[in-house]
Order: sequence, then structure tokens, then C-alpha cells
Amino acid sequence: ADFDAKKKRKVAEIYRALNSDPIDVAALRRMAISEGGLLTDEIRWKVWPKLLSVNTDDLPPLPGKELREDNKDYQQVLLDVRRSLRRFPPGMPDDQREGLQEELIDIILHVLKRNPQLHYYQGYHDIVVTFLLVVGPRLATALVEKLSTHHLRDFMDSTMDNTKHILNYLMPIIDQVNPEVHDFMQSAEVGTIFALSWLITWFGHVLSDFRHVVRLYDFFLACHPLMPIYFAAVIVLHRKQEVLDCECDMASVHHLLSQIPQDLPYESLISKAGDLFVQFPPSELAKKAAEAAQAERTAASTFKDFELASVQQRPDTVLRQRFRERLRGEERLRGEERTKSILTKPRTNRFVKLAVMGLTVALGAAALAVVKSALEWAPKFELQIFP
Repeated sequence: ADFDAKKKRKVAEIYRALNSDPIDVAALRRMAISEGGLLTDEIRWKVWPKLLSVNTDDLPPLPGKELREDNKDYQQVLLDVRRSLRRFPPGMPDDQREGLQEELIDIILHVLKRNPQLHYYQGYHDIVVTFLLVVGPRLATALVEKLSTHHLRDFMDSTMDNTKHILNYLMPIIDQVNPEVHDFMQSAEVGTIFALSWLITWFGHVLSDFRHVVRLYDFFLACHPLMPIYFAAVIVLHRKQEVLDCECDMASVHHLLSQIPQDLPYESLISKAGDLFVQFPPSELAKKAAEAAQAERTAASTFKDFELASVQQRPDTVLRQRFRERLRGEERLRGEERTKSILTKPRTNRFVKLAVMGLTVALGAAALAVVKSALEWAPKFELQIFP
């Protein structure tokens, strides 16, 4: 009864924000961030366009099949979409699913045709299908185009340089909260490739329950475009004991982290990601991310892994192949010895702020700060903010 009452109050607040003049976008962002997100697909149909500044009165016509002729991306898109069976609700009739897959192909090709500066990547279809299933093909086309030219812009460059740069924020976030986990991962030389598919699909590729996917999309759409990397960090931190119990080598830690649990406490993790964004905003982490780009094991020596991953989009396969090659030629160091050496190093100048980690982002100052950062970023939509 209490849950139903809270849900009714939230629905009323959302519609009050939608019906205000002008529309209260800040309130809609708070609702999308707070516990439960936007609750239903019917509400998402109304709110997602407001979060992305899309005018629903001027939607583009449905994409046509003519886009498939002589399109350099068509064959790759077709292959990826055909492999996307598990992204559709179980039990959906084959003819309905096949019809949606055709619409999915057309949406992707339409966005790429209208924006030649964008480059398709494997995993992009995992994001597009989420919008298609929630809001239908016509509105999905408009939302995905705006998303692609802003939130996803870094992933759609001709190289992976900007994607690599975003991944370089992961370890500094972990370092601020739990130096022990950070040092263990650095000692294992695991890098950040395990989080690549999380980031470029907004977790759509790795989560099997569609309810969890759309809940995260509510959150990400309401926030700064770097929020997915903060969420990736809190997943690692949530699993800190599993990480520390691993053998301290690349293969073991990568295998553990690349297998994302399906029973995560999503609301708690969303709250913590919001808190971390407030405590350690991107502007404060930029220097450490740049330093990470210079570090031997976080960027320079793993860049070939990124290039391989960009081609195959199977970083787990790439790394396993490399592990096997390495293990043939050298002895493996035992995790216990390496952990002891790294964890006994003196650490200085560390200031880990945990005071607000317990706040609920739905109610506390963290929610307001996250919304403020999103609203400050949102007016730049019409600018080329990603070089």
C-alpha cells in the first residue's frame, strides 16, 4: 500500500511538471533520477523527449528502405540486428520481432545518412532497440538522432580515442573511493576494457532484464553524458570483495568483471553514482584521467586491445587470446605476492570523501547537484561540444 501511494504521488508530480508552463524540465530530471525512475513506458514516451529537447510536434517521417541501397554500413548493421534476438521480449511472435528488426535497421541507417560525421559501431544497435521498444519507430528516430549527436557522440568518432578517454575516468573514480581496489586492479594490469561494452551500449548489451535497462536509461538521459562511467565504477566498487578475492592477474580479474551480475541493487547503485558525481565531478578528475592516458598499462600498452575491440567488439575474446599467448612464454606471478607488494606501499596526499555516500539521491542535495550539472550541459545541445 505504501509503495502504491508513493508511486501515485510520483506519477502526479511528473504530470504536474509536464503540464506546467513552461515545462519543468528540472523536476522531470529529478523524477528520472529518483527511486523507480519514470515508472512506465507511457510516461517515458512523454518525458524522454523533454530530457533530450526533442519537439514531438515536428517528428521526421518514418525512414524508408531506400537507405539500404549502396550504404557502406548496411551489411554490418544487418548482421548485428540479426544477432539481437535476446534484446526482444521473450515470447514475442517471430513476425512481430522480425518487423521490429527491420525498423531497427532503417532507424540506424537514417541517423547515419543524415549525420555523415557519425560512424557506426557494434553495440550502437543495442541502444537504438531500447528506444524502439519503448517509444516506437518514429519518435525513436528523433530521440536516437539527438542522442547520437550529443551523449553518444564520442563513441561515434572514426577512432576510439574519445571512448578511450572516457574509460580513463574509471580508475580515478575507483581510486578516490577505495584505494585498495584501485591498487589491486593496477597490480593485476586489468585495464578498463572489461567496461567497454557497458559504456558503449549504456549497459543494454549486458543486462538481460529490460526493466533494468530502461531504468538506467531514465537515469542517464537525465544526467551529464559521463554518468555511465560513474555507474560502471560503482558496479566495480560494489563487487570489491570479489575483486580482492581474485588471483591478482589480468585474466582472472578481467574474467570476473566482464561477467556482470544480473541481481545488482540498481537503485542503491544509481544513488551512489549520483553521489560520486557530486563528490568527484569530471572537472576534478580530468587531470587524473589525462595522467591515466599516459600510464603504461591503462592506455599506451593496451591501445592495440582497444583497436581490436573496436573491430570485433568482443574484448573478452581478444584478451583471452592474448592471455594464452602470454602464458605460453612466461610464468604467472601469484596474486598473493603481488597484492602484498602493492598494498604495503605508502600512500600520501589522499583525501577520500565518503560523507555523502549514504545519501539517497532521490531526496538529498546530490540529486539537485546532478540535475544542475545536466541542465548546465543541456543548453549546449546545439553546440559541437564533442570535438
